[in-house]
Amino acid sequence: MCNLLNICAKVSFKNVTLRNSAVISTARNFSVKCRHYGINVDKRTLVSAERKKQTFSDRSQLKYARRLVVKLGSAVITREDGNGLALGRLSSIIEQVAECHHEGRECIMVTSGAVAFGRQKLTQELLMSLSMRETLSPSDHTREDAGSILDPRAAAAVGQSELMSMYDAMFSQYNVKIAQVLVTKPDFYNEETRKNLFCTLSELISLNIVPIVNTNDAVSPPMYIHDDTVVPGTGKKGIGIKDNDSLSALLAAEIQSDLLIMMSDVDGIYNKPPWEDGARMIHTYTSKERDQVQFGQKSKVGTGGMDSKVQAATWAMARGVSVVICNGMQDNAIKTIISGRKVGTFFTDSATTSATSVDVMAESARSGSRVLQKLTPAERASAIHTLADLLLEKKEKILEANAKDLEEATKSGLEKPLLNRLSLSEGKLKTLSIGLKQIADSSYENVGKLLRKTKLADNLMLRQVTVPIGVLLVIFESRPDSLPQVAALAIASANGLLLKGGKEAAHSNKALMDLVKESLQTVGAQEAIELVSTREEISDLLSMEKHIDLIIPRGSSDLVRSIQKQSQHIPVLGHAEGICHVYLDKDADPVKALKVVRDAKCDYPAACNAMETLLLHEDHMSGPLFTEICNMLKNEGVKIHAGPRLASQLTFGPPAARTMKHEYGSLECCIEIVKDMDEAIDHIHKFGSSHTDVIVTENENTAKQFLSSVDSACVFHNVSSRFADGFRFGLGAEVGISTARIHARGPVGVEGLLTTKWILEGTDHTAAEFNEGKRTWLHEKLPVN
Repeated sequence: MCNLLNICAKVSFKNVTLRNSAVISTARNFSVKCRHYGINVDKRTLVSAERKKQTFSDRSQLKYARRLVVKLGSAVITREDGNGLALGRLSSIIEQVAECHHEGRECIMVTSGAVAFGRQKLTQELLMSLSMRETLSPSDHTREDAGSILDPRAAAAVGQSELMSMYDAMFSQYNVKIAQVLVTKPDFYNEETRKNLFCTLSELISLNIVPIVNTNDAVSPPMYIHDDTVVPGTGKKGIGIKDNDSLSALLAAEIQSDLLIMMSDVDGIYNKPPWEDGARMIHTYTSKERDQVQFGQKSKVGTGGMDSKVQAATWAMARGVSVVICNGMQDNAIKTIISGRKVGTFFTDSATTSATSVDVMAESARSGSRVLQKLTPAERASAIHTLADLLLEKKEKILEANAKDLEEATKSGLEKPLLNRLSLSEGKLKTLSIGLKQIADSSYENVGKLLRKTKLADNLMLRQVTVPIGVLLVIFESRPDSLPQVAALAIASANGLLLKGGKEAAHSNKALMDLVKESLQTVGAQEAIELVSTREEISDLLSMEKHIDLIIPRGSSDLVRSIQKQSQHIPVLGHAEGICHVYLDKDADPVKALKVVRDAKCDYPAACNAMETLLLHEDHMSGPLFTEICNMLKNEGVKIHAGPRLASQLTFGPPAARTMKHEYGSLECCIEIVKDMDEAIDHIHKFGSSHTDVIVTENENTAKQFLSSVDSACVFHNVSSRFADGFRFGLGAEVGISTARIHARGPVGVEGLLTTKWILEGTDHTAAEFNEGKRTWLHEKLPVN
């Protein structure tokens, strides 16, 4: 027995994660052995010994929550008409709890719904008994009030058994055992019953059973312990238990739960009732936010309002329990919360929450955009010139930070093409500086540029002018040089900007962002551009349609496709693939062809404007150009893949391409044969990505037809596809290359970040005067200069 006590002393659950199943098993086995020897062991102490007393500091840590309390509010599991349960919604929640249970998490549910379920059953019985009464007295209207005349205690008595039967049937589908635990006021006021209650819960947990806790409304609705009540035997004040919110908070604190999820019918905590003007959701709540929240009325179907939920959540938070208040009607809310997504309001008192929330950043960026709009063009240009100069003045600091990123990326096994994109050099910084100065010098007529001027009638003048889009979100991978480029374009176009860089470039991005802030401070617009350095999930950023007007992804095709797929309400500008073609016409000059192909493929293979497919006119198969092209590519280290037609003509040729629609992004390319230019165009339209396509020919008519027929963002004649670049186009820089068919297309510079607005000026004009013939339309177009 002494050995068993020594084992007990050694069992510790400090910093336990889900991977420590052996420790959990040891504790459970020890509990059984103690009972065998007649030792009275407090299972709650055993399972929860030395557990942490601090809440999780970040949502990304919620995946480590081992012990979980899920509270289901009446509004979540009750139908909108108040009669009966929302079975579809409830089954989804049960499935999620069951999944958490099978993952090794210890789950406890606090549920409402007994009264509503019982009312539904009793109403049916009551209506049947009223049939005879209505027959005898047609004027009897008891049927209309059948639901409201039922005693809630009787409804609870009927509903509790029905509710547990339903839970048992649902959980059994997932091989999960459950147990009902009904509680009343004396269970918490009396020390003996209080101790027994939590020992029972711990015992059930140790037996791998999910306890389902509810107030016993059949005998004592509602129960309440005042906040200043001292719990007997502890000398400590307890929380006022007046609803399932406070009940779940007390249970979570007593069993030292890692996470309490309180599911209601609202998305989270707002600074004021969500239907009022100026209401803003608080995604992360600390004790400091208490004075910023105004509370409305309580739930229509439950006993607790939002004030009650916040009080319960803050009480549990002060006792080391992380809390999330969320909308239980949202699909997969529990699993989404545990995965770290920004769902509901996250309660924590960790010091790391001092970082500015993305919502606040976006609002600041919009305000900063308006500050930029008020500046003169010369002031905006001066900020960009300052940034360009700082890139050279503080190059040592930038390169030092970049060296840290490269070292960490190399250790983590980052692929070579991504390492190349991550790398900065003095040459790159100098090129960046030159590009930024080009942006500054060409920015004087960007915002407020007059595009159209029309005299509608006497003294009635209409103008169309350029204005910023608003707030941009640019998500980029690996390439820290994108940050100052995009920042300069945002300043030139007076747009607010949120930047989300890859973690592999964290040091470089921070160093560059410091310079951006320094340059903006010279014109008083330092809040216009923000770097999102928190662990914000991209999917959460994509749902901020109230704050973000345009998303521009810069990175791999997988990143771009993922963002295009996830963004439901915010437009995305960019391209998912860069499948660029070079077509060597029958009239192509061999020397020019070799030069263009070498540059298009080998200059920067990882770039989106690099050649991926070489199309050869079939006449070149009988001449020297095909062999010269293959030899040149092999000498450059390019791996060649053969298209179907080429493969069919060669006995010992290169390996066949798996697909003709592929972006290699490295020293690899595909070669295919076409019969003529028309077939080349058809191939490009079928397998290309509408990015950049090239023809090499000395025939001007053929070139003209190719340029007009190929439907891509960039179409070139006798030049490398690598020219598809904002800097090379003289735009100074680009936020990306768009293959979309509306708004901007191709390399997107400042013009692509602007939209327009109409300005109409008159004296006392009214539309009725024109209808009545008192005034006459002129619609006279005037010169814009």
